[in-house]
Amino acid sequence: MTEGAQLTKAETGKRYEVFHTDCPARDVVDHVTSRWGIWVLISLRSNNLRFYELRESIHGISEKMLAQTLRALVQDGLVWREVEPTTPPQVTYGLTEFGRDIGEPLEEMFDRITRRLPPRGAE
Repeated sequence: MTEGAQLTKAETGKRYEVFHTDCPARDVVDHVTSRWGIWVLISLRSNNLRFYELRESIHGISEKMLAQTLRALVQDGLVWREVEPTTPPQVTYGLTEFGRDIGEPLEEMFDRITRRLPPRGAE
């Protein structure tokens, strides 16, 4: 293994070195597994949503954190963003093919967790 900051894109057939701090794949993992990244991906799994709809679907997230999370996920290619030229602008978000691919195991994990938890109020 070569030492140092050599990672931008993996050569054909080679994987990223995700344990290097400068690996781009590590940034994507950090964004997906951030406090709000998972919830954004899960919220967009079945429908494209406008910003306010997304904010309403994720209880506890501030507008600032939602905007930051969406910006990172759009930059990573997991989420697409469409702006309608109205006053005020209407912004819609949805999952890209890459985002759906990443979101699938997250949704499966979420479903497994909720199936294993005892029913609410049964404690």
